[in-house]
Amino acid sequence: MTAFLITDSLMGGYFIPAGSIVSSAEARVGRPLTPGSVAGVARRTTRRAVRRSTIYVAALPPACVRTSINGATVWQCGGTYYQPSGGRYVVIYVN
Repeated sequence: MTAFLITDSLMGGYFIPAGSIVSSAEARVGRPLTPGSVAGVARRTTRRAVRRSTIYVAALPPACVRTSINGATVWQCGGTYYQPSGGRYVVIYVN
C-alpha cells in the first residue's frame, strides 16, 4: 500500500496500470533535435572521402573531364581520378 501512495503522489493522482509507464508515445522530427531536423545534414552525410595515392603521372590520359569534389578540382579519366600536384598529377581514391 505504501508503494501505491508514493506512486499516487508522484503521478498527481493518476493511476497507471502495472507494467506500463506511458499509454502512448509520439515521435516528431525536431523534438528533441534530431539529425533530420538540422539543416545541411544531407551535405554532411553524403560528403565523399578523397585519399591521395603515391602514384604520380606527368600527363593526363586523353578524354579526361574536369570536375570538383568537396571543393577541390580533380580530373576524372574513366574510373580513375587525378588531382594536380605541382607540375604532375597524383591518382586519388574517391569513396
